Amino acid sequence: MSTSGCSESAELEACWDEKIAFILKFVAIACILLAGIIGVAVPLVGKSWRILRSDSGFFSATKAFAAGVILSTGFVHILPDATSALSDPCLPKFPWSSFPFSGFIAMMAALFTLLADFITTQYYEGKQEKQIETSGIEVGDVDSAVVPLVAKEDGLEENGIHNMVMDGGDVHRTHIRENGQTHEHLESHSHKHAFEDDDDDDIDSVVRYAVVSQVLELGIVSHSIIIGLSLGVSQSPCTIRPLLGALSFHQFFEGFALGGCISQAKFGILRSTLMAGFFAATAPISVGIGIGVSSFYDHNSPRALIVEGILDSISAGILIYMALVDLIAAEFLSKKMKSNFGLQMVSFIALFLGAGLMASLAVWA
Repeated sequence: MSTSGCSESAELEACWDEKIAFILKFVAIACILLAGIIGVAVPLVGKSWRILRSDSGFFSATKAFAAGVILSTGFVHILPDATSALSDPCLPKFPWSSFPFSGFIAMMAALFTLLADFITTQYYEGKQEKQIETSGIEVGDVDSAVVPLVAKEDGLEENGIHNMVMDGGDVHRTHIRENGQTHEHLESHSHKHAFEDDDDDDIDSVVRYAVVSQVLELGIVSHSIIIGLSLGVSQSPCTIRPLLGALSFHQFFEGFALGGCISQAKFGILRSTLMAGFFAATAPISVGIGIGVSSFYDHNSPRALIVEGILDSISAGILIYMALVDLIAAEFLSKKMKSNFGLQMVSFIALFLGAGLMASLAVWA
């Protein structure tokens, strides 16, 4: 196997400076960690503020911008890197030069992400249905019900029974007093269906975001490990400086998109904190690991190129799927977006702006 193509380029060798690179790596760890923490924390901590609530226009536009950043990261940054690694002259011509492995692996990763998405959604929906069944009578299966209640009038308890009988779309409510007198009135039940539909939509969206947040984190984390290791083992300031800015930028907006999904999934405080912390810490820890192994790890060796190329291809497939299906399509085809032309325009501009800005960073990193 020829190794002539496995050495660093003359340009990078001229920029080789271990001392400056070491300092820049610690700056990178601090910047990437801070960007990730702020990005993922803003939607979680700020959800009590009106402007950052998940139903606000600003939140939707910012999430669209972040989706554009993630899409561009997959298409423009990760997939070309995977192609470059798996077609490197260091690798044997067969099979690596005989088949477009990066595109194939990315495609399969996207399809397996769809499968995981489907199975996990089914699991959460089944779990939700079991919780509903154990909580009491299912609304859809009940034609009539007699519900004993204790009525309160003018702050005093009045012993009696309310009989509520559902008849088609109406509710007949009868109150039987202690003295035997009855009071009956008819209420329209048409509004109940609207509440049921809203509840169903809320449950479905919570389940959806629970799945999306976990699969999205998987794709982001796998990419963060690779890019963090690559930065950590590099001894060239010319490589580290542009990576520092690019990683901080996309770490912030990937964090914002992930934090938004975690917030909309309505996880508990502990689980939300663990997911956010895991995301924010992965890239900086990977940089630290890269620093530790930089003395003996050769990222230009055939084995390292194959591992990095395969993992980058998998990350690209996951992020492209998640950006297109679970972030962009889900948001832009929602009822909220369809009914608000102004929000449509702002969100589309934000989407293209995020994708364009992230793509432009490929000039430097």
